[in-house]
Amino acid sequence: MSKVDRRILKTQEALKKAVIELMSEKNFDDITIQDISDRANVSRGTIYLHYMDKYDLLDNLMEEHINVLREKCRAASELEFTESTLIWTEYFERHYSFFSMMLASKGAPYFRGRFLDLLIEELKNEADVIKGKNEGLNEELLVRFAASAFVGVVEWWFMNEKPVPHQVLAKQLGTLLERNL
Repeated sequence: MSKVDRRILKTQEALKKAVIELMSEKNFDDITIQDISDRANVSRGTIYLHYMDKYDLLDNLMEEHINVLREKCRAASELEFTESTLIWTEYFERHYSFFSMMLASKGAPYFRGRFLDLLIEELKNEADVIKGKNEGLNEELLVRFAASAFVGVVEWWFMNEKPVPHQVLAKQLGTLLERNL
């Protein structure tokens, strides 16, 4: 496995940070490559060395966060919902600017869909055996209900600028998931 040059990583991080900052100021469609290069303090050519265009940069950034969340799910697969949800909410807290741009604004509805798909995929693993209150319910319906509710609550949390601490969000979301799955 080849090692990635630290300068490349530093440049890519500067570009990702620049696009997030710019999205907090204006609509993504109005952001130009020149805006990104000015904010990241790199040439336009440098951007094209790493990404095809601004959409590729944004897609790469979204995919990076989705993959981290997927890994956190896998690592927390043996934990209760409340404990595993805390891992996610801590990540949301650390990357607040990204998630608030993606979930609290109209700027990237595509991310919401990808986030929802990730939750559906992960919750399907948790709802293998439906029993108790949920016996007789359609598993797909139940999983989609829980995933949609989770995304909705997380969106509410970002849109309202964290009205409760991320620990409270995790505990209550975890409790709701445990009750419903």
